[in-house]
Amino acid sequence: MGLKKVFEPIKIGTLTLPNRIMMGSMHVGFEKLEDGVNRLATFYAERARGEAGLIVTGGAAVLPEGGMGEPYCNVFRDEDIEPLRLITTQVHEAKGRIALQLFHAGRYAHKEQTGYDPVAPSPLQAPINRTKPRELSADEIEQTIQAFAEGAVRAKKAGFDAVEIMGSEGYLINQFLSPVTNIRQDEWGGDFSRRARFGVEVARRVRHAVGPDYPIIFRMSGIDLIPDSTTMGETLIFAGMLEQAGMDALNIGIGWHESKVPTIAMMVPRGAYVWVAQQVKEAVSIPVIASNRINDLRQAEGILLDGRSDLVSMARPFLADPQIVRKSRETRYDEVNTCIACNQACLDHIFDNKVASCLVNPLVGREQEWALVPATSRKKVAVVGAGPAGLEAARVLAERGHQVVVIEKSQQIGGQLNYARQVPGKEEFNETLRYYKTQLSRLGVEIRLGCMATADALEAEGFAEVVVATGVIPRRPEIPGVDLAHVVSYDQVFEGQVKVGRTVAIVGAGGIACDLSHLLLQDEVISPKVADYLLEYQILSETGIQQLKPRKRKIYMLRRGKHVGTGLGKTTRWAVLASLGRHGVEMITQMTYKKITPDGVLISQQDEERLISAETVIVAAGATSNDALFHALQDRLSVHVIGGAREAGELDAKRAILDGSTVGRII
Repeated sequence: MGLKKVFEPIKIGTLTLPNRIMMGSMHVGFEKLEDGVNRLATFYAERARGEAGLIVTGGAAVLPEGGMGEPYCNVFRDEDIEPLRLITTQVHEAKGRIALQLFHAGRYAHKEQTGYDPVAPSPLQAPINRTKPRELSADEIEQTIQAFAEGAVRAKKAGFDAVEIMGSEGYLINQFLSPVTNIRQDEWGGDFSRRARFGVEVARRVRHAVGPDYPIIFRMSGIDLIPDSTTMGETLIFAGMLEQAGMDALNIGIGWHESKVPTIAMMVPRGAYVWVAQQVKEAVSIPVIASNRINDLRQAEGILLDGRSDLVSMARPFLADPQIVRKSRETRYDEVNTCIACNQACLDHIFDNKVASCLVNPLVGREQEWALVPATSRKKVAVVGAGPAGLEAARVLAERGHQVVVIEKSQQIGGQLNYARQVPGKEEFNETLRYYKTQLSRLGVEIRLGCMATADALEAEGFAEVVVATGVIPRRPEIPGVDLAHVVSYDQVFEGQVKVGRTVAIVGAGGIACDLSHLLLQDEVISPKVADYLLEYQILSETGIQQLKPRKRKIYMLRRGKHVGTGLGKTTRWAVLASLGRHGVEMITQMTYKKITPDGVLISQQDEERLISAETVIVAAGATSNDALFHALQDRLSVHVIGGAREAGELDAKRAILDGSTVGRII
């Protein structure tokens, strides 16, 4: 079915957009690399060719103390104009439209990057920054407002089609608005109207500086998700004040970086925060933009048709697939490489001071070096193993023109993606599997399931090259009693080969153990829908329903070391562990295994022995590379080893797909 509302043009001020999908702002860090701004321009131009209605850049600092350091985009000097023009020129050549985001981090700015002490409305330290900010004086506040205005003028001179004022996510403007971060008692703080003054003055000054016809978007916080912060009533009044100040559209941000509520991780349901944008839309008459966990244009179509927002902002989905809009316009939905909201290569990289990429699309950040070129000679290539590494290798090899045969010993493709997609909150991995199935079918890749590859058979069939992507073998630690009948391996649980009891001890506490715990906590005999039906027609009472439900599992995660959840991403680990804690999972660290008994696991902790009672003991203590085929082929054929078969360790789809993409380009 074709999309209608998504592709209905809309105006932001004087700027007409051909569709209602905006590529939201992201810091990607390409500026730090050699020829960085040109890399950034190439990145944005590719999204423009993919038909993004409007692109918003990552934040460009309006003052040095509010930015991310010299290598990043800045807009506080006249000499910043020409480098920025590289971006607008390439985007316009690609027939796109782009807005520059005017940015000041306030107390979130890091002195290690900027060389300056961070500044804020009040000298209150952010929990995510080791440096306490100093309080802005009244004169400095005036200078900062003027800096936003002058930055907007420079953006206009550099050829940007619009600007977006960053007033969300806990950055400086948001810090002035919130009573949590603004405890001043002068004209810039105190009651709501004085706390709102800074943001409104920035909006007015920018409008005056660029004139009445230049489009301005204000990214405002729709909900801070910080205790005792701005109320929804105040937020809606603030939205009206921004409209009066001359803003052309409001982009609704969700949450602060220090918030203890996940807002964009995979565990967040799709479209979970559209209701916030809807409330703002009902309070103003200018266009309102919804965002957060919207990764499918069909989903966006429903939001727009229901009148819940006027535009939809997608950020990370444009990392996963720069052609998402074009493919959706052509109703090629199954060909979209959908963002799975894992954060592992985008936000995790940025918060680690690395360049952003994408787990499902490692081409991000490598656009110039990795342009796909046809193979000089067409070869018959075997890819052994259909996990993420093998699937990506097969896709890239076939795109380049090779004849590719995928050989997989099991009856389905996906490898350990099939484990991940079972875990509650990780259903998005189904999208990655759907993408590969579609692409390999489109490219004519032969897939042989239930087939065990051998060196003799591969050589006999005449393959010119073999890619070994056979993954890992679960490691069996040397603990007395590990061979008892109630001791099973994590792969047996995921594959449904064993029955798991009501008390469980997991040997290991890494990412795979966390996934197992989430899976085992979801053990419904009847679905909520069935329970509602039984209650509505009085077939069973609430008590009867509860009696049908199994008693909650008691799960222990055991680790010799100090840290639980190693291997999980930096920006999601805290939320995963907090969720497990709320569900009663007990995490026991800094202990030693004495032995496994029929009743559980005997451990020693601080020189005291303790029996962890468990009906089932699950071993999730890492893995070893399944590389026997690689070694068997080394002296017989041209062979490459990738993914877990090359390097074991924590299950890592990011590294696996990167490996597959790399090998696909060198054969």
